[in-house]
Amino acid sequence: MGQPVPTPVTVLGLGVMGSALAAAFVKAGHPTTVWNRTPGKDAELIAAGARGADSVETAVAAGDLVVACLFDHASVHETLDPVTGILAGRDLVNLTSTEPAGARELADWAARHRIPFLDGGIMATPPMIGQPGSALLYSGSAEVFDRHRQTLELLGSAEYFGAEPGKASLVDFALLSGMYVMFAGFYHGAAMVRSAGMSAAEFALRAEALLGAVLSTLPAAGEQIDSGDYSVPFQNLNFTKAAVDAIVSASREAGVDLDIIGPVKNLIDRQVAAGYGHESSERMFESLHPPARPAG
Repeated sequence: MGQPVPTPVTVLGLGVMGSALAAAFVKAGHPTTVWNRTPGKDAELIAAGARGADSVETAVAAGDLVVACLFDHASVHETLDPVTGILAGRDLVNLTSTEPAGARELADWAARHRIPFLDGGIMATPPMIGQPGSALLYSGSAEVFDRHRQTLELLGSAEYFGAEPGKASLVDFALLSGMYVMFAGFYHGAAMVRSAGMSAAEFALRAEALLGAVLSTLPAAGEQIDSGDYSVPFQNLNFTKAAVDAIVSASREAGVDLDIIGPVKNLIDRQVAAGYGHESSERMFESLHPPARPAG
């Protein structure tokens, strides 16, 4: 069997991430056309073999696969609304950071204009694109995903979450929420130890070791949350409340505000006040008022 024919790809948006996406396509030998609202960001890509387009119309017309990596949801419409006629029949993959509702709106918009549409979330930094550890999440048109999976995997591992166009975005943002809260917890700890003269860099080395070790417990925590049975705790809420209350006290003594640890204390206190102090600390999840568990 011969090698697959390279797919003509257009990348719209040459910020740091968009440039990384385009570079991966160029490196793999796909005819790649690039466009950016602000001129001049395509020089390195053109030197590497990409073709620069001086208009969105020219860029879109050059690609069988059009990848949008723009600033926000509004900029997707600002860029693509004028070229729906050219886009019709071409496969559009939106890798702009878009909320689930925005992804669904774009899918409806694309359907009205006969544009096959796939939405995606990028779980990687620009230097990671095309490297081990880069992961991209997709939902929307299964046909677009299947047709271009090999090309999309040049960017990182590609996982398809089904036809509901907002699901990949939801999973993406949910994962990012865990990341941001983790980093915020690190910032809080670094603020605490500064009062004792420890640098954030030194504290980071200690935090890396601890967090790396405890992350392995997440699958078990997820299973317990899904079961809804918190009766067999590894660490109960009363114990966790005592620990967090002590952290709050130490934070105040160090002169550190409670913007980060305070909400965690609130989640725990609500469950303890409801009489669940003897149950597993994972039960603080229920303080978030999650939707009902799916049947089955």
